[in-house]
Amino acid sequence: MRPESTTLASPVPLTPPSRADVYTETVEGFGTLRFTPVDPAADCAVLHAWVVQERAQFWGMNGASRELVQEIYEDVDRRDTHHAFLVRLDDEPVALFQTYEPTEDRISECYQVQEGDIGVHLMLAPVTDRPRPGFSRTLVDALIRFTFRDPAVRRAVAEPDARNEKAVALLNRLGFVQQGEITLPEIDLPEVYLPAKRAVLAYLDRPAVLPPVVAVQP
Repeated sequence: MRPESTTLASPVPLTPPSRADVYTETVEGFGTLRFTPVDPAADCAVLHAWVVQERAQFWGMNGASRELVQEIYEDVDRRDTHHAFLVRLDDEPVALFQTYEPTEDRISECYQVQEGDIGVHLMLAPVTDRPRPGFSRTLVDALIRFTFRDPAVRRAVAEPDARNEKAVALLNRLGFVQQGEITLPEIDLPEVYLPAKRAVLAYLDRPAVLPPVVAVQP
């Protein structure tokens, strides 16, 4: 989960995004970060390569086939309340970022949802031994700006698996404040099954001033 490299650990064909970017920003000395809605068919190869790795065990798809990963994101794509974005640095995928409305998610049974809340999930691309200077801070700041780009969003809500120490540490790095542990209830429906999950509930209040786009010194 450490965002220290922008290079995939395994060879995955990189293809141009098939959908229009919803958010972009260019950082001098770094490149252009682009947030693009996931295209389940076009992006399933990249996503599958990420989610089946042992490091992604808490994402819950370790044994999934590429076809199942595509079906899962087709279901996300049909929803108005859940959204998935592939984050690219120039043309290279570096993260998967998902947002959702807590009132339409099982987390609503675990805390008092407030107006302006948005749920978030983040998966970083596998790291390699070629770290890129400034990547961690630049990506973190971009994620915060993207999350709060809508003035109506007042608070980001996260619920990583309580066993996922790296994810919890990353949330701390992003500035989230832990609220304690919760248990997300099991969901057993014909179209989706999610086991109960012991999670850490954490909030990130809207910053008074969003982090500025700062040039990166090579």
